[in-house]
Amino acid sequence: MLVHGSWFGSWSWDAVRQQLTASGWQVRTVDLPSVDSRAKPRFDLFDDAAQLRTELQQIDAPVVVVGHSYGGAVISQAAAGMPNVVHLVYVCAFQLEVGESILGVVGVAPSWWIIDDDTVTAKDPLSLFFHDVPRESAEQAIARLKPFTLKATNQALTAAAWHTIPSTYIVAEHDRAIPDGQDHFAKRATYRRQLPSGHVPQLSMPLSLTKLILEATSRGHTISTECAGRGGSHLHK
Repeated sequence: MLVHGSWFGSWSWDAVRQQLTASGWQVRTVDLPSVDSRAKPRFDLFDDAAQLRTELQQIDAPVVVVGHSYGGAVISQAAAGMPNVVHLVYVCAFQLEVGESILGVVGVAPSWWIIDDDTVTAKDPLSLFFHDVPRESAEQAIARLKPFTLKATNQALTAAAWHTIPSTYIVAEHDRAIPDGQDHFAKRATYRRQLPSGHVPQLSMPLSLTKLILEATSRGHTISTECAGRGGSHLHK
């Protein structure tokens, strides 16, 4: 299950999804309701978590859940208590603790946030998110970005699934959106990996990111197989 971050959509995972599918894995994505055009009703972090949780409940097999950026907060909240989730992957993501919010951890709204009433957009996304993405692909991605609900940045987690579910944190070494803090979050994960990428490795380094996700998936497979020996089910390929 691939979960996008703020401003993005499930489309951002297309290249990684194709690689995972080609490797024989069943892949699902979700579009978070907090990311939408200004004219639409605004939804928040808990709406996103509820949407993801509904998707996970429909899967009758072990699942590895991957969250990018803000999506890390969503998967931490949504996967708590889900018996079919066997591994969490945080891609330069907010691996928050119970009681923490994104803005609470950041401290102040970043200078590149453009706040308009109840939404926030990103200033100069080309330089911020896509500096290491091929120009044509970057421009196509920028055209698909949508406003994000500001309220979601102030909402504190009431659950943190990574306390009970093994996790992998993938640090993006050249991330300009979250230049600080990834080391802190990575210490909370069971495993740490790194990529020499900017904020969106699923667009700049999809093959390398896919390999790390598959590595994490193999850990989930091991855990699931061990559970199967005790009467559980296998992670299906």
